[in-house]
Parts: sequence; C-alpha cells; structure tokens
Amino acid sequence: MDGMAAAPIPEMQRIMVAPKRVVSVDVLRGITIAFMILVNNPGDWDHVFPQLDHAAWNGWTPTDLVFPTFLFLMGAAMVYSLSARSAKGNCRKTLTGHVLARAAKIFALDIALALFPEMHWTEMRVYGILTRIALCYLLAGLLLVATMKMQRRVTALIGIVAVLLVGYWVLMRWVPVPGAGVPVREIPLLDPERNLASWLDRGVSAWMQHWLHTGVLYETTRDPEGLLSTLPAVASTLLGSLAGMWMRRGQGVRDSQAMRRMQAGLAAAGLLGVLAGEIWSRWFPINKNLWTSSYVLLTAGIAAAALAALSWLMDGRAQPWPRWLSWSAWPWRVYGSNAIAAYTFSALLVEMLEFIKFADSDGDKHSLSGILYEAVFARNESTDWTSLAYGLSLVVVCFLPVWWMWRKKWFWKM
Repeated sequence: MDGMAAAPIPEMQRIMVAPKRVVSVDVLRGITIAFMILVNNPGDWDHVFPQLDHAAWNGWTPTDLVFPTFLFLMGAAMVYSLSARSAKGNCRKTLTGHVLARAAKIFALDIALALFPEMHWTEMRVYGILTRIALCYLLAGLLLVATMKMQRRVTALIGIVAVLLVGYWVLMRWVPVPGAGVPVREIPLLDPERNLASWLDRGVSAWMQHWLHTGVLYETTRDPEGLLSTLPAVASTLLGSLAGMWMRRGQGVRDSQAMRRMQAGLAAAGLLGVLAGEIWSRWFPINKNLWTSSYVLLTAGIAAAALAALSWLMDGRAQPWPRWLSWSAWPWRVYGSNAIAAYTFSALLVEMLEFIKFADSDGDKHSLSGILYEAVFARNESTDWTSLAYGLSLVVVCFLPVWWMWRKKWFWKM
C-alpha cells in the first residue's frame, strides 16, 4: 500500500478498493436498480419492447428478473451487515432492534412516496415495491438473527426456505378459494382473479378501505406485491442470504483456489436452481405476479449464476484493474452502493414530471413528462426505440445525484 501511495489512483479504480464492501454484490445490485428504473419508466407504455415489460401472466421475461434479484442481493448483503455488527459486540436484542428499525424506515419511505405529491390518502396503495422490501427485510432479518448461534444454521435456513416454497404451493394448489372452488378441479390453476392470493388481497383491501379509508390494489382485483405472495418472496431473500454465507466463507481465506471453488459452487447452485424452477413449473407455473415457488428457484438461480460470474471477474482481483473492467464496472458500482437512494430519486422525479401539467391552446392539460417525450424523443412518431431512449435518459439523470453522493462518501442505509 505504501508503494501505491506515490501515484494517484484514478477514481474508477480507487472505488474498487473501498473497504468492507463486496464488489460483485454492489455491481449486480447497480445493474438491477438501473434496469428497474429503465423498465418502470418507458416514454410510451404502448410502445415497449417485449423484453422490457413483464410477462402478462405465466412465463417470464428479463424484466421479471429485476425485483427477485434485488431481494436476493439484499439477503446476501444482510449476512455481511449482521455479521459485522455481531463482530462489534452487538447482541441479538440489539440486532433485532436494528432489523425492526430499518424495516420500519423502508416502509415509512414507501408510504411517503405513495402519498407524494398529491397526498391522496384514500387512493394510496399500501402494497408496493418498498413495502415488500420492508417485509422481506423484516422477516428474513429476524430469521437470520434467530439462527445466528445455531450450529446447523445453514440446514435450518434451507429447511425454512423449503417450508415456505412447498407450503405456498400447497396453499395455491389445494386450498379452496372461497366463492370459486378448488384449483384444477373447479377452477384453473393460478386463474388471474380466482386464486387464493388475489382473494386474500381483496379481503385485506376491503378491510383497510372500511377501517382506514385507504389501501387500493394495483390491479383493482389483485396486487403483484400482495400479502400471501410475500411468503415466497421471503424465500427469495433467504436464498440470497445462503449465497452470502457461502461467499463469505470463500472470501474469508487468503487462498485464490478457495475463492474459485466458492465461485464454482455458487455457479453450480445457480444452474441447479434454474433447472429446479423449470421442472417445478410443469406443476406450478412460473409467475411473477403470484411469485410462485418455481419463479423463486428460477430467479434465484439466475441471480446466483450472475453473481458467481461477477465475483470471478472482480472479487479479490489484484489492483490496478484493466482499464476496460474499471470503466465498465464503475457506473454499476456507484449505482449499487446507493440503490434505495437511486430508486427514491427516480420515483420522485417521475411523480413530479407527471404532476406538473400545462394546458394547450384547446385547454387540454398535458403532463411535463408527456411534453418532454413528444418534444425531444418522439418528434416524428412514438416507437419502441424512442420509448426506450426516454427510459435510458431517466437512468442517466437518476445516476447524477447518486454519483454526487458517492463522491461525498454518503451512503444512504436507511
């Protein structure tokens, strides 16, 4: 290190040696959050490439990988975070308090974003991306703390994942849906409106509307981030935690061969997850809206394989990095180090662009986002390409405040 101090290290190489962070996790999280911003904000929803939109129901597209990958990486990061706090002397009670406090902050942020900027309480959606993140962080975090001192911790967590995935399959496949009947026998399996998760979402929404006067569903009769489907989403998070434990063991020794074995094991587990998900999909279809168990295995497998590949490229690599690798990893490293902040910036920006409206000569009001899209990107006509260009511009704009935070060494951990 003393020899390196004589020559200044370029910024994009210097950030690679930031202490106590796993580069591969940050980079994959950065790619994930940037892709989330892109697919959530096309210029024209009538012109979207199929790969940049969710599958209508059963099946999957690259867009359907975004959210479960984020939860998977959150689970992996939780292992490092909780282990570091435990090493500093934090007891279970303190760690539990940390988990509860952070989950509450994420949920509070979700409510604030849901109310911004019009503050319409009766039209607020309680379910949402950040609500699911908060619940998954809460439940997975409590399980990680509870099993921290167990000798067979990994076995226990695998058992919990199995119970969550098999239990959810049993509920969705064999439990009668009130007012509809038994799946497969009387109604189609995973019918969009007549399934147990959608029925429960409608019931919870009706209760909230009656007593709290709020709580609309995203799709009126169901919600893709509903209550029951949070159970397999917790399994997605715990699978990420298991990956984090495996990575932490491989990175804790000064042996490049041990790290390569760790990466190979992670890649093999990923391929097995993809295979298991595809096989299970014959009886329990892959479905993002219902977060089916086969979907959990498939997406966790792809995330694990991607993480293994990035770890092979970056983790433990000697400095200085090749210029091509430093430059290609830099934006995702910056994005991934402040993922929640990036998502918040994007949500606030999009809400403001939709909220600000101008009237034309006929008195019709148009949102600022629509005006910008037509004036800058779709001057001749709206196409899939112009819609994509608008989304990419938002990704770039949202990168700027995150980059500023990075340069200031501000990391928003909630």
